[in-house]
Amino acid sequence: MALPAVDGRQYVYRVYAPEDALPADLFWDAWHCHDESAHPRAWDLFDAAVIRHVG
Repeated sequence: MALPAVDGRQYVYRVYAPEDALPADLFWDAWHCHDESAHPRAWDLFDAAVIRHVG
């Protein structure tokens, strides 16, 4: 999952979830992980995220 941030960069997070997880749940997991880090604030817009299934 890639989240764009206010500094113009994209930050990528691997979210472990079951196959039937909803995209919005994946987004919020990654966003909360980013929000708790030292990185600049990520945009909290679902449509701005890039979600790819790996596996």
